[in-house]
Amino acid sequence: MTVADPLTIHLSGFAAVIVSPGVPLNRHPIASHAGQVPVIGDIELFAQARGGLPPHRIVGVTGTNGKSTTTALIAHICETAGLPTRMGGNIGLPILGQEPLPEGGVYVLELSSYQIDLTHSLDCDVAVLLNITPDHLDRYDGFESYAASKARLFAMQSQGHAAIIGIGDEASAAVAKQVARSGRSEDLTRIAPGVCLDQSRWPALQGPHNAQNALAAIAACEALGIAIAAIDAGLASFPGLPHRMERVAVRNGVTFVNDSKATNPTSTAPALAAFDRVHWIVGGQAKTDDLDACRPAFGHVAHAYTIGEAGPMFARLLAPDMPVEQSGTLDVAVRDAAGRAKPGDTVLLSPACASFDQFADYEQRGKRFREAVGALA
Repeated sequence: MTVADPLTIHLSGFAAVIVSPGVPLNRHPIASHAGQVPVIGDIELFAQARGGLPPHRIVGVTGTNGKSTTTALIAHICETAGLPTRMGGNIGLPILGQEPLPEGGVYVLELSSYQIDLTHSLDCDVAVLLNITPDHLDRYDGFESYAASKARLFAMQSQGHAAIIGIGDEASAAVAKQVARSGRSEDLTRIAPGVCLDQSRWPALQGPHNAQNALAAIAACEALGIAIAAIDAGLASFPGLPHRMERVAVRNGVTFVNDSKATNPTSTAPALAAFDRVHWIVGGQAKTDDLDACRPAFGHVAHAYTIGEAGPMFARLLAPDMPVEQSGTLDVAVRDAAGRAKPGDTVLLSPACASFDQFADYEQRGKRFREAVGALA
């Protein structure tokens, strides 16, 4: 094997240039250097290899928020129903690093916009779009370009393959209209916001955002032909994902919830709305200079505790609406919140920020939260 800098090589003789989804094609010189040579990623390699695999189906899940939970939930329901299942893409092991499924298997893929950008022939049997809100705009020429990236998942589908789209925001609703206008109205299932569900039997799927995630997963599994009884069993037994509304402990009647994966205000808002009295740990490396997306749920917050770089700014923003304490670090915030919380309250780490000011990543931040809760007297 020869290792070399691709920018120093004439690439015209190559079939493709394969890049990590983390490579910013809008800024990295590899895109222009490749010229007419396709620039692709691992999901496109998987798509091109499908013809050599035993007959199977693919579910692709995208969206700004909720896609990891929805992907894992669909995979869990498939497994509950006895279907051979692999989960991959932007979650867990890369799909190319896993053993192929036997005939009749289902690949469930979480797909980021970055991965879709590098994919040209993935024809999902079921494609799911949960929502589109501003994110990753440093990689796109504005919000419309970001939304267009998500829409490409449906443009790659064949007629007759299921399209499931949440219509709770204008951009996603526009994608649904686009799919319908393309002559695929019979393929389309719209997931409307605000649908009431009995979530009491689904301990890992609390809050209005998880109601929408569950509805999308139910529609996807119905499109796969899974029986309602198996879907119900999967919803009830779903364990949830680490760092996403993860119930860490109940101490003296106070529930401690790790939502470290909520790295922007839009993803924090549903977590705040899911509990009646919240002691909110918020802050880190801010992606925005406001918390407006969280404002509808401010009435659920009994007290806020700010941490990290954004701590002073967020304390100023929140002070007119709620009691705020500048705790500074996560360990201190956990102790402060635990000392003030009453039985029935929830101490919620949902930072609405990236973690890189104080932690290696959101996973380390969530682990430190668990440790801090475990260290409480």
